[in-house]
Amino acid sequence: MVLIHVPKPPKDAYDPDRPMGSLLKSQVEHMREAESKLPLRYRQEIEIYIKAVRTEGEAARYIQAVTKAIHLAHEDAERERRAPKPVAKPVIEIAAVADEAAERVQKSARKRPTSKSKKATRAKRRKK
Repeated sequence: MVLIHVPKPPKDAYDPDRPMGSLLKSQVEHMREAESKLPLRYRQEIEIYIKAVRTEGEAARYIQAVTKAIHLAHEDAERERRAPKPVAKPVIEIAAVADEAAERVQKSARKRPTSKSKKATRAKRRKK
């Protein structure tokens, strides 16, 4: 594998008071989109208002705050996934044959009258 030498950036590459450029603006917009998808409790920790970000220093603080919130959200989600889930106690089913027979008798007693008996009662009402 070939090593690629990357030179250090010059000291004047970062100026916290300089207005942010178009690349930094697009990065801030991407971070705003990521922030909007975070749960509310993580968004509340970000105290920087997106419309107030004008300089490189403000953009750096905003990006750092959003990145920290994203990492916290992922850590909490991982912790919840790894937490042991409560196991439900097994249910003991008791079989009672006598009760089932009694239920069948009660169901047959509750049946509604058949359509023939309905027709007969209608006919009687008409005659009156």
